[in-house]
Amino acid sequence: MLSQKTIDIVKSTAPILETHGVEITTYFYRTLFEAHPELLNIFNHANQSKGRQQTALANTVYAAAKYIDQLEVLLPAVKQIAHKHRSLAIKAEHYPIVGEYLLKAIKGVLGDGATDEVIAAWGEAYGVIAQVFIDVEKEMYAQAEQQQNGWKDFKEFVIEKKVKESSLITSFYLKAKDGEPAPDYLPGQYITIRTSIPGEEFLVNRQYSLSQAPGSDSFRISVKREADHNPEGKVSVYLHDKLQEGDTLEVSAPAGDFYLEQGTQPVALIAGGVGVTPMMAMLGSIVQNEPDRKTVFIQAARNKDAHAFGEEAAQQIGQLSDGKMYVAYAEKKNETDVCDVTGHVSKSFLKEALDLNSICYVCGPVAFMQAVVQHLAELGFNEQNIKYEFFGPAMALQA
Repeated sequence: MLSQKTIDIVKSTAPILETHGVEITTYFYRTLFEAHPELLNIFNHANQSKGRQQTALANTVYAAAKYIDQLEVLLPAVKQIAHKHRSLAIKAEHYPIVGEYLLKAIKGVLGDGATDEVIAAWGEAYGVIAQVFIDVEKEMYAQAEQQQNGWKDFKEFVIEKKVKESSLITSFYLKAKDGEPAPDYLPGQYITIRTSIPGEEFLVNRQYSLSQAPGSDSFRISVKREADHNPEGKVSVYLHDKLQEGDTLEVSAPAGDFYLEQGTQPVALIAGGVGVTPMMAMLGSIVQNEPDRKTVFIQAARNKDAHAFGEEAAQQIGQLSDGKMYVAYAEKKNETDVCDVTGHVSKSFLKEALDLNSICYVCGPVAFMQAVVQHLAELGFNEQNIKYEFFGPAMALQA
């Protein structure tokens, strides 16, 4: 238990952390990686270069200061982060290292404002917060290992099949090298793949949504080739251009808190670009388990060439007793291209297409999700019924 004095000191730093949080976390990651370059393989370098990882951590540290006396408020965020940590094999022994460099960063940025008393209070508070993460993640590790066909940390999988889905997206079917069937998972969850890339000193990790419903002996991930965005495209280009059927990857057990909830409530699956991948798992699960559930599937793509899973989605929608599918293209490359919406997915379109009582699942580029989530909120959808998934560190979509 934290003393009231410690709580008061930590809470008093919240306004400073709100202002200087990103500066502190940028300092933190720089000094951490300088001292422990082996930890670089855990993090997505694109999220680092774009500042998303720093912003997400800054938001977490600020929230911890604000709610240090009500840590239960943070539990949903803790669980979301813990899923990512478990998927990346982050362990209890990493937390003291993080704590050391976080305190150094607070001191380094705030200078005289970070008195010995402030640093001591934050050191004590960090220990409590870290233990919350460690305890939650311990349960997740046990669950992943003890489930049927489960395992600890990473396991070798072979690329069984490689299928081009569109001009940008290719699917990889992954089969366990030891011949065991893939474990069950919740539709919408992701796996981490770990591999070595020639020229890279350390192994690299990337998290990809599972793009087919549970129940198969293999996993399917569907990867967008990000050739124009360095370093974001480093892993995706390697997967697309170098890895072939028969090659091996290391894979973590499925994780994530963005998944389809079963029930009778109408469902809207709203995808932009490669955000369609978890939606395909959800749609497939509805077909298998809830074929009478009212379902609307909305998919936005750049154009017809970039439209992945069109035939597969249409075939699955056709198996539902009350299913509708809409396609939006940002542009039509040819007059013969058929879609329901040209341009952005608008609020007026969503109003016409969706039942106000629907649970809405949204995934895609940040700008797409910001627009769609804002439209849904303005249309009166219950906040609890608007669920979304980030590719990478979670950040707020609404102010």
